[in-house]
Amino acid sequence: MFKQQNQMMATFSMASMTDVIFLLLIFFMVTSTFVFPTGLEVNLPQSTEQSAVKPVTKVFIDANDSIYASTADEKPQPMTLQALPTFLKMANAQDSTGFIALYADREVPYGRIVEVLGIGTENNLKIVLATNPVESAPVTHVPRTNVADVAAGTASHSQR
Repeated sequence: MFKQQNQMMATFSMASMTDVIFLLLIFFMVTSTFVFPTGLEVNLPQSTEQSAVKPVTKVFIDANDSIYASTADEKPQPMTLQALPTFLKMANAQDSTGFIALYADREVPYGRIVEVLGIGTENNLKIVLATNPVESAPVTHVPRTNVADVAAGTASHSQR
């Protein structure tokens, strides 16, 4: 009687692994095209202070003074100033942060921003202004000037 021995192969076939990798690659390439940016061109002012709160409800005012509003990752919808309070109340009830972000372009008149903030205040809503962080300027060489020379009016501005 012969005893049959089962030996395991020490090699591993990579053919199936490469198929899986290519399928994953194709899946991620196709699904990444479904992510759409908001499409609104808003140049935010700069600020040194940034808030850690990231509100889900957003109000946009573009350079043409048009108002848009959105919740979560929805596309911003055009909104009138009269319809804004109703939308903000409904959106705030669904938002867990309790804040609304206002994205106003630099060119928007200050009065328009105050109107939107006033709507928030009248309806007991907390609105935060969205800003871009301040870009740090490169350090340049500043020539030294003697204080006594400045007082005497004989300060020279030559670089050392």
